[in-house]
Amino acid sequence: MKEVPLTGYTDRLSARPGEEIAFKLSATRGGNIRARLARSICADPNPAGMGITEEDASAWFPPRVLPARHQPFYPGSYGITERPLTLRAQDPVTLAATILPTHLNGKDQAVLSCGALTLGLDAGGCLFAAVGDGRVTMEHPLALHRWTRVEATLQDGQATLVQTSQDHHGNPSERAHGALDRGTICAPASLAARLAARLADSRAVDFFNGKIEAPGITAADGTVAAWDLAAAIPQRHVPALTGPALQLVNFPTRAMTGSLWDASEMCWRHKPEHYGAIHFHEDDIYDFGWQTDFTLSVPADMPSGVYVMHLDHEDGGSDVLPFYICPPRGTRRADLCVLIPTFTYVVYGNHARPDYDPAWQGRMQAWRAYPHNPAEYRDYGLSTYNTHSDGSGICHASHRRPLFNFRPGFLTFGATPCSGLRHFPADSHLISWLHAKGIGYDIITDHELHAEGAGVLAGYKAVTTTTHPEYHTAETLDALRDYRDTGGNLLYLGGNGFYWRIARHVENDSLLEIRRAEDGIRAWAAEPGEYYNAFDGSYGGLWRRSGRAPQALVGIGFSAQGEFYGAPYQRICHDPAFDWLFEGMTEDIFGNYGFSGNGAAGFELDHVDHRIGSPLNLVLLARSAGDNRAFMLVPEEQLTHLTNLTGGPEEAAKHADLIYFDQPGGGSVFAVGSITFCGCLPWNDFDNDVSRLLENYLRHIVQGR
Repeated sequence: MKEVPLTGYTDRLSARPGEEIAFKLSATRGGNIRARLARSICADPNPAGMGITEEDASAWFPPRVLPARHQPFYPGSYGITERPLTLRAQDPVTLAATILPTHLNGKDQAVLSCGALTLGLDAGGCLFAAVGDGRVTMEHPLALHRWTRVEATLQDGQATLVQTSQDHHGNPSERAHGALDRGTICAPASLAARLAARLADSRAVDFFNGKIEAPGITAADGTVAAWDLAAAIPQRHVPALTGPALQLVNFPTRAMTGSLWDASEMCWRHKPEHYGAIHFHEDDIYDFGWQTDFTLSVPADMPSGVYVMHLDHEDGGSDVLPFYICPPRGTRRADLCVLIPTFTYVVYGNHARPDYDPAWQGRMQAWRAYPHNPAEYRDYGLSTYNTHSDGSGICHASHRRPLFNFRPGFLTFGATPCSGLRHFPADSHLISWLHAKGIGYDIITDHELHAEGAGVLAGYKAVTTTTHPEYHTAETLDALRDYRDTGGNLLYLGGNGFYWRIARHVENDSLLEIRRAEDGIRAWAAEPGEYYNAFDGSYGGLWRRSGRAPQALVGIGFSAQGEFYGAPYQRICHDPAFDWLFEGMTEDIFGNYGFSGNGAAGFELDHVDHRIGSPLNLVLLARSAGDNRAFMLVPEEQLTHLTNLTGGPEEAAKHADLIYFDQPGGGSVFAVGSITFCGCLPWNDFDNDVSRLLENYLRHIVQGR
């Protein structure tokens, strides 16, 4: 397992005065670590701009030195009984389950184990029963991605294996027999049962890749333990039909189609017997469970903002852990609120891009950028834009582990002629602009928005997003809608926003779920019948498929994606009523520059569509003026090779619309339709037309000018 020299994470991404943030660290060698706090202004390492810029924040956290220690982490999901089983020493015992294996990894995979007895698959996919070094193995391997009922019975020193295909074309059954001494499998201290793993050296090993359904253990007097894996799907435990409940470790995927699924019902809530499977993976890991090394108790007078905890090892090696300080609950310290899309950060957390090139390290070293890329450290758990080792999509995400791309100076694109940033460092273009312009702001994250609703935004004259607020719950969308409709002024300064629906786990609010259903720009596609979230039972996929297209909230929605390339806007509106927005701008073409894609309108573009929610009173202020023929129309806009939902040619949909509209409640929406817009703000020391346009809007709204 490849580990970085020093890394860590926080138990939460945001906090208010009076609350605590816990820091959890691990170093590959001993010695000491120095921790110091800074306020982050700019997280772009590009020397052509500000570079990484921070302010000392030791007034709220005096620097401290603490001993370094190594904290391990253990990928692999499985279930374990909450208490030991009781079996008499000479009783026959049978382990059984219905399984659908999805990946052979070159070693044993345990399906069900009890003490030293294991029912599993060997490196070649053949069913075996084993006690210690002894085993009995089937001659023929199981078929991958096919359901099979498997059983192992141990009696009088003999093992009997049975595998029965559950294929619709027949149920051929095979058997194997052999001598197998049960040894010490019935020692009471060793009788905790494990599903999808076995115990070795006090740790779970030999994880199963695939789905398991209807596992059970029987003895002479009948069933000792049995579980319906369709029970309590939103939770991390499975109540038992007989025997002890199962506690699930590392959050395997639930609400999975089982062997009975026949497409007669697509929602697990309506026909749970068809969703009696759990999908386990050897690389599931979502909460490292590290011990806390130190805490920050947020002082009452600590300003709201973006902060970073610097960690420096005395023998080399460093890390920087970002977090956010919000104002006290019910208190507003500024007229402007910046909404930080932490849900999106987490969903993208540790995205190992397929186009990553180790040659990028040259630029990273020259710029002193963050050096570690998820593509080189896959054991830390990848993002929902990656797949598991068995090819299935990763649909869970958590910040309770090191997230390498959630760091100042992380380069998403290491070979572009611009900064090549996304997410946390890209959003610092807006933060640095606010500091340069002297515009005060408070920070609120998705966490507070989800938990507290529109009330957390009450009183702010304006609320602005950052570059890419893509992932939302029903609660966050409701809060933004209610703020907008009750006189709030909402700025959408990004692209591809309000796109995917996610769910939060009912028992662990750090864990998010995404089901990539039907269409949309997707890194993987959910399997048929698995479109509904396990965490809350809601239909997953695009918000557009749940009747809440982004156009209904902010007037525009995702339409096209291309390379990390930006183009200028061309002013469309010359109505004198809107000249205040363009004050000081001398050209109709603007934004042909920037640290993101070298242009204001690029990479992912949003457009107006009145049929799915764009208000009729919106004003089209400007539209992207670049050549977007190489851009891809998003799948939900495409009908055939000749037609699309716009009613016109494909090229007519591939543009960014910069718009404004008023709301009946007195509020307004200003939306730019491009991920790369904020990358222009710091250009030319913050003196440019894109900067001027945004400043005109904010001064007008916030200061009433």
